[in-house]
Amino acid sequence: MVTKPKNCLIIAGEKSGEDHAMTFLPEIQKQLPDFHFYGVGGDRFRDIGVELLYHTKDFSGIGLSEVAAKIPFYFKALANIVSEVDKRETKTAILIDFQGFNLKLAKKLKKKGVRVLYYVAPQAWVWKPWRARVLEKNVHTLFTILPFEKKWFQQRGVSKVKSVRHPLVVEHAEKLKNVKRKSFAEFQKRAPKILILPGSRNVEVATLLPIFLKGIELLEEDGISVELGIVKTETVKPELYENISGIKNFWKPSEISEALAWADMSVAASGTVTLTTGLFQVPTVVCYKVSLFTEFVLGLLIPYKGFVSLTNIILGQKVFPEFINHHCNRYNVHRSLKEWIMSENHYESTLDELELLHPQLTGDEFSVSEYMSGVIQS
Repeated sequence: MVTKPKNCLIIAGEKSGEDHAMTFLPEIQKQLPDFHFYGVGGDRFRDIGVELLYHTKDFSGIGLSEVAAKIPFYFKALANIVSEVDKRETKTAILIDFQGFNLKLAKKLKKKGVRVLYYVAPQAWVWKPWRARVLEKNVHTLFTILPFEKKWFQQRGVSKVKSVRHPLVVEHAEKLKNVKRKSFAEFQKRAPKILILPGSRNVEVATLLPIFLKGIELLEEDGISVELGIVKTETVKPELYENISGIKNFWKPSEISEALAWADMSVAASGTVTLTTGLFQVPTVVCYKVSLFTEFVLGLLIPYKGFVSLTNIILGQKVFPEFINHHCNRYNVHRSLKEWIMSENHYESTLDELELLHPQLTGDEFSVSEYMSGVIQS
């Protein structure tokens, strides 16, 4: 009798999700050497032997217009993944963030008796609180990464919730032990070092990078010389970086800790990276911009009026300036950076607040990889 290969589905539809998975997946592979992992991910997954049905660069989108254009692709991918689950007789799936797609997939997998480990709870507290009921009905275990989320979901009926240390804290554990506090006095002796983090999606970089560069140009017009660095993502079209000839310092996303050790301050696309900048105590201007259509629709649908940066959300106050949609312009970027460059009190007080961030990102005392391995092989 031929024994079917043991396998597990894993879905990381965006690069940030893949980065999160790398904090536990390699350990699971060691613990379950006879299991084959397949699904959706990027180059990091491929490098550790995950079979990719789809690459993240084909999967991710931002804004309603871009996502809407991909709806036929998403439905086709959904059907294909479910077909593979049937064909391979898969019993367990790890779904990472990417809520719009993964919650639909979780429903289909539940009907087929597949155990779903949902890592990184959807931000239902921002919009669609009813998603807590969907999770309770279709998910074996929900993993939360923000301090208040476990209680929030439990209060709304999700029975099996595990709070984990934020993946960024796990990924950068050793380097975070040695974070050196920045100093206003340091860049009074030289040009301030500004790190540009324009995002990992084509539409983000196309929209935000010109705004960031023009805002920094205004500093030069004020007579403030600066040194620039940028993190360039391999999934972004090279032509979107054409106007960065004045930048001499370059890093890959995997080198983010080195980039932040170099920087005095940064300007960044809203997303997980703004928590990374907070953990490495780099004052950051946070920007987010979508189409007018998307802005209008989201304004109707989302009751949430709080902060968008994870650093601000966790600290409960506006430590990082945030500029959303029409507020995201060169003048606000310029003004915010200049305040840090010119005001010692403003810069140092920002650092004081950032020192409080890391201690808040705790979790339940357990091993994520051991827990998941136990469910996968049960």
